Amino acid sequence: MADKEEELKGETEVDSCLGRYIFVHDLPIRFNKDLVKNCRLLTRGTDKNMCLYLENLGFGPQIENPENVLLNNSWFLTNQFLLEVMFYNKMKMYECLTNDSSVASAVFVPFYAGLDMSMYLWGFNISVRDSASLGLVKWLADKPEWKRMWGRDHFLVAGRIAWDFRRQTDNESDWGSKLRFLPESKNMSMLSIESSSWNNDYAIPYPTCFHPSKDGEIFQWQDRMRRQERHYLFTFAGAPRPEYQNSIRGKIIDQCLASKNQCKLLDCNYGATNCDNPVNVMRVFQSSIFCLQPPGDSYTRRSIFDSILAGCIPVFFHPGTAYAQYKWHLPKNHTKYSVYIAVKDLSEWKINLNETLLGISEDKILALREEVIRLIPRVVYADPRSRLETLEDAFDLAIKGILERIESVRNMIREGKDPSVGFADGDDYKYTFSLYGNGI
Repeated sequence: MADKEEELKGETEVDSCLGRYIFVHDLPIRFNKDLVKNCRLLTRGTDKNMCLYLENLGFGPQIENPENVLLNNSWFLTNQFLLEVMFYNKMKMYECLTNDSSVASAVFVPFYAGLDMSMYLWGFNISVRDSASLGLVKWLADKPEWKRMWGRDHFLVAGRIAWDFRRQTDNESDWGSKLRFLPESKNMSMLSIESSSWNNDYAIPYPTCFHPSKDGEIFQWQDRMRRQERHYLFTFAGAPRPEYQNSIRGKIIDQCLASKNQCKLLDCNYGATNCDNPVNVMRVFQSSIFCLQPPGDSYTRRSIFDSILAGCIPVFFHPGTAYAQYKWHLPKNHTKYSVYIAVKDLSEWKINLNETLLGISEDKILALREEVIRLIPRVVYADPRSRLETLEDAFDLAIKGILERIESVRNMIREGKDPSVGFADGDDYKYTFSLYGNGI
């Protein structure tokens, strides 16, 4: 009888990692550890020392004096471009790692592509810039794991925007590397802080400075953001971008200054250090109802996630800033958590931000803020040295998203379809306004 019970018990026990196993390639150290070791070379041509930010598993140094703006000891001076280091350190603690690649649902490639690029962006020719990328794909293609799906179950994570790895010509003056245009790389998926318009690039949140180690810290922070007094109608933290012809930042700054006590401007112009201090940024965002998020050097910005963290409702002016990006982490119905003001023709700027935002009802504002605060755990990268119990963080959702993506490719293969169809295609309509309506 006991044997029968044991047999039944064995049959009912389900492997909780089934479909979630990940195999991590043990890459040569030149693709990751050496880049960290040579951290002083990561920002050649600038006066920034990245070594400081690599402390605490890539979270950076702990913020010692939060001035009662921040809560508990889970806040760090995190650099927005170190996602790949953080992600790998979290992956090392992932509960469903396997050394047996034959049972893995996905294969992780821990190449620090962004750090590699940082070393060679200025003053180096394209052969130097592409050297590590070419070496990586050659190394991967020689491995038995590659031949199973020709790389379509492989993924990597980059701490820079995906466009930086899609240099389209071999002109020395062109920016970035051509990693993502290499034939083998086209078969892999890449997660980064901003996706390109190609189907095999996926956006996941920028790292913020909040890295909680337990659920209670998140709940406590959410409660505090609900109770926060907000004295300003709207806030903009940033600098004008006069060098970009279509930048709306100058007009936003003008309207903010004209709104006087309705708007708070945090000046991040070149030389201003206000925005390098998370305490300054969070203090301003916590005191505001709406946080304006116009595009900057690229479509996206870390400020999106700082505003969510502060319970400040993001206001977007282009669908490429969030709606076409963070599909695994933010609600598909963008009207639940944000305001969208369509800016199609800058020469005919007819928007009064003050009037537009004042026209949103109190009930709508409360609903939007509650949704924003509910999103907080989904956009933070929790400390891997402990584990959240009931909440999924940005890492968990990214892993879930990429596993689903790879499984859908497997299903195509099972059905006898060609898995290359659509896998690495460009999507010219990804950032168009038509998909997202005409604003609020």
